[in-house]
Amino acid sequence: MTKLEVWRLKQEVCSVVLILTPEQTHCSSTFCFTEDRMNNATCPRISFDFTSRFLPPVYILVFIIGLVANGWGLKTLLQNWKKLGNVNVFVFNLGLTDVLYLLTLPFLVVYYFMDSTWIFGDTFCKITRFCFNLNLYGSIGFLTCISVYRYLAIVHPMKVMGRLSVTHSVVISVLVWLLVSVQSLPDMFFTKTSTNMTKCYDTTSDVYVEDYLKYSLGWTLTGFCIPLLITLGCYGHMIVTLCRKENIDKVLKRKSLRLLVILVVLFSVCYIPYHVLKNLNLWSRVLSKRGACRGWFNGVYIARQIGRGLVSLNSALNPLVYLHGSEVAPAQLRKLFQQARQAVMRQASTPTQMSTM
Repeated sequence: MTKLEVWRLKQEVCSVVLILTPEQTHCSSTFCFTEDRMNNATCPRISFDFTSRFLPPVYILVFIIGLVANGWGLKTLLQNWKKLGNVNVFVFNLGLTDVLYLLTLPFLVVYYFMDSTWIFGDTFCKITRFCFNLNLYGSIGFLTCISVYRYLAIVHPMKVMGRLSVTHSVVISVLVWLLVSVQSLPDMFFTKTSTNMTKCYDTTSDVYVEDYLKYSLGWTLTGFCIPLLITLGCYGHMIVTLCRKENIDKVLKRKSLRLLVILVVLFSVCYIPYHVLKNLNLWSRVLSKRGACRGWFNGVYIARQIGRGLVSLNSALNPLVYLHGSEVAPAQLRKLFQQARQAVMRQASTPTQMSTM
């Protein structure tokens, strides 16, 4: 028997095993083996059921808080549009990216509640994942634009005074949308659903995972690392300027420091863990496809799902930028909390009054 015939025989065996046990079977370039055999060897069992337990509660929480916060934030922004600077165009687009993603979360909640069974078709699966990517990299892009504008206003106020108009902000926003769409578009050409149309992958199937890893690394560089370096450079120089100059407006200084804290939280909690764990998990899948087993596979998979939950929080945390950009919003928020507190106290006192009658 020739080598070619042996290889074809192995492929036929692999196809039969995949048909019989599609969820528990893994293939390398030389042969196929089931999860049981992997467990008996050196590969730990991957906790795939962790995703269905962890993500639905997170998505429900993000959906409720994000929808309320972004709705209130966009309303406040539009009511005080003239009082804010040109940066409000970026803040408005930031809110649009959040709403676009939040509207897809109910479908993902249904998907994970049904034990990762997708019932909405291949096209809508790709649309759902595309909306997530628009939200993620659109948020990073518009936050970077806000940082650059704030940097110019503090470090080079005389050079930009009167030169940055609303038109400039609109044109830059359109360019951000186009750039993010171009970066995210190749993702839609990768397989997003399983053969029997029951899975909706956030990346792609194991067949194309090696190509997807290369694409993901390039995407991480252009969509995340470069904006991160720009943001760090702007705020590094801005902090030096704020410390050296004493004639800078205290309100402007307070806003800048507040935005710095918000960005540190967003990048540290949401964006950095997501990108690191995403690419590490893709690498573990590439190793598994090649027949290699590592003890850290399961830990990386679980950490990756936690990273997916954390990155979705950006849609609930982004409205904090409204607080940074508006002096009216914090006052309205305090008034809202006071009204809620008074309503709760009235409800609590009503039963007491009824009992004394």
